[in-house]
Amino acid sequence: MIETVTKALYADELKNFLDTQGRLRQYPAKHKYKIMALFYLASKFEPKIRYTEKEVNEILKRWHTFSDWPMLRRDLYDMKFFNRDKDGSEYWMEEIQPEPASFGVGLS
Repeated sequence: MIETVTKALYADELKNFLDTQGRLRQYPAKHKYKIMALFYLASKFEPKIRYTEKEVNEILKRWHTFSDWPMLRRDLYDMKFFNRDKDGSEYWMEEIQPEPASFGVGLS
């Protein structure tokens, strides 16, 4: 799982996008904040655990309020936070997680 200090930094960067319960209330339009949102959501998953698509959806539903978990799941996969079986039945966190710099993003 992403380190606690790093998770706090992502949450701080996203404070304008989070509700009082720490849920993402909108998907940011700006690239930097969109990437930070993906890091934040990825921090809600455990490494070395295989999740069904339904389990991934349930976790994402708990951590956002705008009801587009398929887009979030797809972006986590497309940006290499997750890998999955060819049929999409199981997902897992990539062993080597991306770094913000690989997306041209840094923390303030």
